[in-house]
Amino acid sequence: MPQLTIITINRNDAQGLEKTLESIWEKQSFKNFEHIIIDGASTDNSINIIKKYASHLSYWVSEPDKGIYNAMNKGIIKAKGNYLLFLNSGDWLENDILTRVFKESFTEDIVYADLYLYRNADDIQISPYPDKLTLPFIYKYSLGHPSTFIKRELFKDMLYEEKYQIISDWAFFIKTDPFV
Repeated sequence: MPQLTIITINRNDAQGLEKTLESIWEKQSFKNFEHIIIDGASTDNSINIIKKYASHLSYWVSEPDKGIYNAMNKGIIKAKGNYLLFLNSGDWLENDILTRVFKESFTEDIVYADLYLYRNADDIQISPYPDKLTLPFIYKYSLGHPSTFIKRELFKDMLYEEKYQIISDWAFFIKTDPFV
C-alpha cells in the first residue's frame, strides 16, 4: 500500500497541469505514492499532457463531472494511500518536499504545513497555520489543499459534500473535528 495518494483535479488548464506534474515527477525523490488525475473532460491540451505522464499514473480519467468536489470524491474513491494530498492543476510541490514530509513517521489524522501562494517572483504570500488546530481557527479559516495531508481513513464514511461549491473542505474539517 502506498504511503500517499496525490490526487490532481484538472479542467482546461494544460499549462498549470504540466507545472503540477513536473513538480511531482521530476522534482521529488520520494516515490512511495500513487498519483491519480481526474480531468473534467478538458478540451484544451490537457489530455496530451496527461498521456505524456500516463506511465507514472495509477489512474486517470477524463469525463464530465459535477464540480470540483465531485471530481475530488472520484479521486478519493480510487485512492489506496494512507494519506491523501490534493494537488490540483496549477499547484506545485517545492523540490523534494515529500522526502522532508515523510522523513519521520506520523499517525495524525491531518498533517499540514504553511501554504505559500506565488503570484509571481516578486509577490509571494505565506498563509501561516497555527502549530495546533483549534475550532476558532477552523471556523474562521481553512487549510490549503496543497499543504495538507489527510488520512484516507477519514473519508471512509464521509466524502466531500458536493452540494457546496467552495466550502466542502471547510465543512469536512468541521465534521471530522481534527482538533481533539
